[in-house]
Amino acid sequence: MDRPRQTSVSNNGTSGARAGTALADELRAVVGERNLLTSPSRMRRYVRGYRFGAGHASAVALPGTLVELWRTVSLCIKHGAVVVMQAANTGLTGGSTPFGDDYDRDVVVVGTLRLRSLLLLDGGRQVLAFPGTTLDTLEKALKPLGREPHSVIGSSCLGASVMGGVCNNSGGSLIRRGPAYTEQALFARVTQDGRLELVNHLDVSLGTTPIEILERLDRGDVPPDAVGHPAGRRASDGEYGEYVRDVNADTPARFNADPRRLFEASGSAGRLIVFAVRLDTFEAERDTRVFYLGTNDPGELTELRREMLASPMPLPIAAEYMHRDAFRIAERYGKDTFLLVRRLGTARLPALFSWKSRFDSFAERIPFLPRNLSDRLLQAASHLFPSHLPPRLTAFRDRFEHHLMIKVSGEGAMALAKLLADRYRNPQTDHFECTAKEGSAAFLHRFATAGAAIRYDAVQGCRSGGVVALDIALPRNERDWTERLPSEIEGEIVHKLYYGHFFCHVFHQDYLLREGADWHAVKGRMLALLDTRRARYPAEHNVGHLYKADPVLERHYRSLDPCNCLNPGIGRTSKLLRWRKAAATPAL
Repeated sequence: MDRPRQTSVSNNGTSGARAGTALADELRAVVGERNLLTSPSRMRRYVRGYRFGAGHASAVALPGTLVELWRTVSLCIKHGAVVVMQAANTGLTGGSTPFGDDYDRDVVVVGTLRLRSLLLLDGGRQVLAFPGTTLDTLEKALKPLGREPHSVIGSSCLGASVMGGVCNNSGGSLIRRGPAYTEQALFARVTQDGRLELVNHLDVSLGTTPIEILERLDRGDVPPDAVGHPAGRRASDGEYGEYVRDVNADTPARFNADPRRLFEASGSAGRLIVFAVRLDTFEAERDTRVFYLGTNDPGELTELRREMLASPMPLPIAAEYMHRDAFRIAERYGKDTFLLVRRLGTARLPALFSWKSRFDSFAERIPFLPRNLSDRLLQAASHLFPSHLPPRLTAFRDRFEHHLMIKVSGEGAMALAKLLADRYRNPQTDHFECTAKEGSAAFLHRFATAGAAIRYDAVQGCRSGGVVALDIALPRNERDWTERLPSEIEGEIVHKLYYGHFFCHVFHQDYLLREGADWHAVKGRMLALLDTRRARYPAEHNVGHLYKADPVLERHYRSLDPCNCLNPGIGRTSKLLRWRKAAATPAL
C-alpha cells in the first residue's frame, strides 16, 4: 500500500471561475490540449447518460496513461473538485455522469476509454484489465487461447467496459459465472483527512511508489514471478452456481446491494479510482446449441426453470426471456442496432456513439431541426432493409406470448432435447433447436431490446411520456413472476417490455408511457408494487442517480469515500463535501 502526500481536500468546498481556470490549466498540462474538454459541445457526450441523467461539468479530462490518470485525479483533489469517473458511459441509471448543477464544488469528468490495455496472466487464465478495457477487446485477446471473459455482449450495454462491470455489480447473462466480482484490484482512495492514496491489492509486486507502480503497468512490465496467488483471494464469483440452483430460497440470486458482493472495487460505483482489476477467465464453451421455446402459459417456463436448476444436469450457459411485446418493439426499433452489430461487431460501437453525440450536438444548434435527429435518421434507414429475423422466430412471435432461448454446451444438449420433447406436447407450447444462424440472431435480438425502448422514446418525441426502466431481482422461489398492474398504472402505459435473465430471475422491465403521463408518479407506484412482491432493485445495474441506495449500500459508499469527493450523489445521497446534508430533492 502506498500513501503519497497530496494537498488535502478543503473543508469549505469552494469553487469558482478562478479555481476552475487554474485547475483546467494544470489538467491541460497533464493530458494535453486535445484531451482537456471545456466547451459544452465537446463535453456533451460525457455529461449525458446513455438513457438517464445529465449534469454540468467544468471540464472533461481524457488521460492516456495510468500515470496521467493518477496526476489528473491528484490535481482534482488538490483543487477540491469532484471527480466523476467514466468509461464507456453505457450505463442506464446515470451513474457515470454528473447529475444536475447543485454540487458544491467544480465537477470534472475523467474519461478512461484511452486506457484500453490489458495484460494476460498465467497463460490467459487471468487478466489485468485497465479502466478503458472493453469486453470486446478482452474477448478478442482471449479467443486464440480458447478462453472467454466473465461476460459477453450484455443485455443493454454493447461496447461496455470490463471495469465498469466490476464497479457496478453487473450480472450479465451467463448463468454459470454470476456477477462480475474480484477481490484483487489496484485503486486510489481519498482518506478521511483528504489525502489521495494508492492501494495495491492486485497481489502483483509492482514497486513501492504510485508513479513506479503505474509506470510499470503502463509499460506492461509484469514478469511471471511478480504475480502472487494467495489463498482465499478471489477474482470471480465461484459460488454463484450454488446460489442460482437453490430454487427454494426466498431471496434473489443476485442484486446490486448484496453485501456478499460488495468489496473494495467490486460495487464501488465510482467511489474509488480503480486503475486495474484482476479477473479470472474461463475455458471457452464448445459445441454450443440453442433451443427456442414459445408458450402462452408462463407456468410452463416456471416449472422448466425449477426442474432444470434443481436437477443434476449441467447448468445452461444462458437462458434469456422475452415477452412478445418486447419482441415486436425490438424488431422495429432495435433493427439498426442488430444490423450494426451483425455487420460491424461491437468494437466500433463506442466510435459510433461518439459520432452520434457530435452530430446531435451540431443539430441541436439549428432551431428548426427536431431533437434526437440521429435516432430519427437511423430509424428511417433501418426501414430500407428487409426483415432481419429468421422466419421461425417471427412465426413463434405470432403464435406465442412468452419466449425463452436456452443455450447449452454439448454435454447438456441431449438431456435438454429429451426434457423438452417430453414436456412440450400441447398446443400452448412448442420449441425447436436453432441453427447456428438462428441461435445467433435470437440472442442478438434479445440484447437489442433495451436500446429499442430508448429509440422508441427518441423517435416519438413529444408524443412519448418517457420510459420508466426497471431491472429487478425476484426471490429464487417465486413462481408467479409475471406482472399484473393495477388499472391506474396500466392506463399510463402504451407498451410494456419484459425481458431478462430468466434462470437467474432477473428481469428488465421497460414501460413506454403515454403523452402527458407523470413519469415520477408512475415510477413511484411501480417501486411500491415491487416492494410488495419482495423484489430487489436494481438487480444488476448501479443505483446511479435513479434509485435510492439502501442502508447497506450507502454504508459501503461512505466507507470507501469518507470525504464524498468521488461520484457524490449516486444512490440519491448527499452531493456535498463530507456528506453534509442538503435540502431534500423530489423522490423519483
